[in-house]
Amino acid sequence: MNLKSFTYPKKNKLKSRKLIKKVFEEGITIKSYPVLIRYIEIDDESNKVGVSVSKRNFKKAVDRIRIKRQLREAYRLNKGELTNSGSKFAVMILFIGKKEISTEKLLDTIKKLLKEIK
Repeated sequence: MNLKSFTYPKKNKLKSRKLIKKVFEEGITIKSYPVLIRYIEIDDESNKVGVSVSKRNFKKAVDRIRIKRQLREAYRLNKGELTNSGSKFAVMILFIGKKEISTEKLLDTIKKLLKEIK
């Protein structure tokens, strides 16, 4: 695999409010604690991915930002699981746990969930 495939460029980030709203209203949900993924199929040239961590569970911004970074990194390393399906998706990755977990566990969880998206 070439290094280009491990990037997470701006065009792959889910930023559109309309699309985010559509993902939450019409999206399919898969869950493996402490991660929940909602996704829909889209007509676009690339997958769009967003991450979110609840302010209710993590009061300090530094904790939320750290988990978001872990989620983005886990997606970046395992996005091949999503791109192999042929279709393009808008995906929201939500951290629903109450405590931080190790990066290795998060990597395994994200990989397992991304394989389920078809």
